[in-house]
Amino acid sequence: MCRRYTNFVELIKEKNMALIEELNMQGNRLFKHRSNLPIPFAVIGMALYIYTIYFGGKAEHTLLFETSCLAVGLLGLLIRAITLGYTPRGTSGRNTHGQVAESLNTKGMYSIMRNPLYLGNFFMWFAIILFINIHWFSLFYIMCFWVYYERIIFAEENFLRNKYGEPYINWTLKTPIFLPRLSGWKKPELFFSFKNVLKREYSGFFAIFFTFTLFDLVENFVRESTWEIDSFWMYALLISGLITFILRTLKKKTKILNVSGR
Repeated sequence: MCRRYTNFVELIKEKNMALIEELNMQGNRLFKHRSNLPIPFAVIGMALYIYTIYFGGKAEHTLLFETSCLAVGLLGLLIRAITLGYTPRGTSGRNTHGQVAESLNTKGMYSIMRNPLYLGNFFMWFAIILFINIHWFSLFYIMCFWVYYERIIFAEENFLRNKYGEPYINWTLKTPIFLPRLSGWKKPELFFSFKNVLKREYSGFFAIFFTFTLFDLVENFVRESTWEIDSFWMYALLISGLITFILRTLKKKTKILNVSGR
């Protein structure tokens, strides 16, 4: 009886280890393609948006509703900006080749949650989902986001636990995974670098305005068979595009946005 129990326990351990390895492998694979998650949702969302306008008689959005959705996206960008403004070089990057962490971030945004950049991503992409204004599609996005990033976070935490050991474990015990605990804020050691934010986030900034403008353009064509853009989105796209062009040029052609250690 004792031997059977021992064998059963060993079998459970083996299955748990196999599950851990599988989740870790999935997480590392998804990590390399994490920037592609919005693409299928944008394509499917566009198709649903056109369908509800053409066949469902969907009412035209008010400018207040559209700017409210935009504000949600800009909130996500703000969360990312506050995070990146304090982070040193070699952490919190957009790398797609594998896990990289030259130091353990535990202050600033990382003192109130363990994954602030992913929370920022959630709001940036959720803004477009809200704009489509289909409730079941919003719930579907939330579910997919959770499943997708749960595996990425699992792989990242496994990597960090193996690299930093006890200091990392102690940090995780008092820091929420995703929902911020505002009372836990710890002042970062580095000063806030606005240049670092400008250098790293201009593409996400432009993507928000480009996507909203694209939806507006398509909606006007479906409704009125004319390729027109509403004035608000036209000016928003032009201004954001100009800002992005300037920042990209400064990054590629000059060292103005370079900050030592960032």
